[in-house]
Amino acid sequence: MREYHVAKNGSDCGRGTKEAPFLTISKAAQEAQAGDMVIVHEGEYREWVRPCHGGRSAAERIVYTAAEGERAVIKGSERVTDWENAGGSVWKVRLENTLFGDYNPYAKVLGGDWFIYPDDNSLHTGDVYMNGKSFYEAKSLEEVKNPIRREYGVNPPWTKHPEPLLHPEDTIYQWYAEVDKTHTVIYANFHGKNPNEELTEINVRKCCFYPEKTGINYITLRGFEIAQAACPWTPPTADQPGMVGANWSKGWIIENNILHDAKCSGISLGKEASTGHNLCTRLHRKPGYQYQMEAVFLGRQIGWSKERIGSHIVRENEIYNCGQNGIVGHMGCAFSSIYNNHIYNIAVKHEYFGYEIAGIKLHAAIDVQIVHNNIHHCTLGTWLDWQAQGTRVSQNLYYANNRDLMVEVTHGPYIVDNNIFASSYNFDNIAQGGAYIQNLCCGSMRREPVPDRATPYHFPHSTEVAGVALVYSGDDRIYQNIFLQGTKTYTEQSLYGTKGYQGHPVSMEEYAEIVASLGNEDHEQFAKVPQPVYIGENAYFLGAEPFEREESPYVSGSDPNVCIQEEGAAVYLELDVEDGFILKQANIYRTEDLGTPRITEAVYENPDGTPIVFDTDYFGKTREGNVYVGPFGTLKTGRNRLKVWDKK
Repeated sequence: MREYHVAKNGSDCGRGTKEAPFLTISKAAQEAQAGDMVIVHEGEYREWVRPCHGGRSAAERIVYTAAEGERAVIKGSERVTDWENAGGSVWKVRLENTLFGDYNPYAKVLGGDWFIYPDDNSLHTGDVYMNGKSFYEAKSLEEVKNPIRREYGVNPPWTKHPEPLLHPEDTIYQWYAEVDKTHTVIYANFHGKNPNEELTEINVRKCCFYPEKTGINYITLRGFEIAQAACPWTPPTADQPGMVGANWSKGWIIENNILHDAKCSGISLGKEASTGHNLCTRLHRKPGYQYQMEAVFLGRQIGWSKERIGSHIVRENEIYNCGQNGIVGHMGCAFSSIYNNHIYNIAVKHEYFGYEIAGIKLHAAIDVQIVHNNIHHCTLGTWLDWQAQGTRVSQNLYYANNRDLMVEVTHGPYIVDNNIFASSYNFDNIAQGGAYIQNLCCGSMRREPVPDRATPYHFPHSTEVAGVALVYSGDDRIYQNIFLQGTKTYTEQSLYGTKGYQGHPVSMEEYAEIVASLGNEDHEQFAKVPQPVYIGENAYFLGAEPFEREESPYVSGSDPNVCIQEEGAAVYLELDVEDGFILKQANIYRTEDLGTPRITEAVYENPDGTPIVFDTDYFGKTREGNVYVGPFGTLKTGRNRLKVWDKK
């Protein structure tokens, strides 16, 4: 093992030792081999680090780490200090295009498959920052000179009562660029400030730490601040570069970093371009859904398997102020673990909108474990789309999101347990085969079938496709959750509690009997019969209503007065508990109690095939004595105050 050192007083002609360090991380990335460590010392490194080599195994990896106790920052931006006043508060800077190499963010249009707004090619991947604050791109120089308070973004079409997404501030900081063959001129309104006297930066590089080649395995990235990359829109049918990312490889560890202000995605665990790149938008020959299906099979052809792709660890990171996602990935995220991350302010700028936005947005999240993350103030907290099979969302804190969790066109088994869903809109359940156990649910659930998009399912713990099927909705297990009645109706399908499952059978035997009674046709009768649901031992407060055939529900008209309070780095949850609820005992559920989803016939179990016992609570403590409904193993009568997050 060798140690390479990087410092701002170094030289790339040096030896990379502590006494003669390299000047750039990129130089160290050219030299480091399996088993080596790159130690980066205090300072700002404005570069795109492209690792050339990877490790050989989890035990023999390449580690990139900030020196202990030192602040090492990697930025995709450059500082600009030669602005000229262009009249009033508007300033301009004229830059040679050679500054950007072969990727000019001010000429690169932001868009692609499932990018919805704006649809006039008016946005680009560039950005301007003053003292760390991101500006908005204007559509004309005139708008920069005379900023207008206009709407940004759109609401999803299923929203019943859309509300305009206005710029939240009275002062609108905007920029506009003009690009020709040799130069880029950027105009920006700094509202009375001199940009040459402030920290003024512009996006220059697409990525900050991202290999250009695929298959660069077993890399650790630890302890950096990483910011301000001009990364593009990352749908599942395109190349998915992020500000940081593994680029179709295996076994990365991304830990203890601060990542912010990616134009689109902060961390990418996604696919690469050979399996398709925005072909729907470019060709309009087939729908994006069809190209996404093809990407799955093309991924298999180029080696998408547990042996070669995925199995990453993303932990203990702080991720914020990214325009599209905190973490994104299609296929390349499989078998990964995402835990103890703090993710917030994702896609809340509302400068653009599309159907690939969330704090965590994953496709084909096979066996992915999303555990004990704090996800708040996001347009959507977590979105598991297509093939979330074997996925577990457990012990997470969600609050102040427009929506907390969306699961779409997935057949299960997937597990959502011991989470706090404290926003007023908790679930978009556009899937089937989920197990929702011991959650606190303070908001509504929207549930819909998807009869027009057959999507793949897999053999257990494998990327090998077992078949494709439509999503009929239902086939869910909902046990020991706490449901509260909210005050808003977000969609026609938004309901509080489990009342929305009325009319579903309650066993596979009952379901099969109904199907058989319809005659000897094939697929037609299956579309006519609601799938079975398994619902029991839930608690309903403040008007939330149970499923009509639920066994042993606890129903109370009282208000638990759930409250989330932020105090510094800590987050507290307060709630009232009444005597009757404390006295109610519940069962311990296990893998064998959950059966298998109708379509996949796969077991609700751990990624290694071992069974699960749901005997721990939100805090990871074993439930002892009385087992309470909800995510907390220990409660008392009256007001409870629980610390549910603390920055470590």
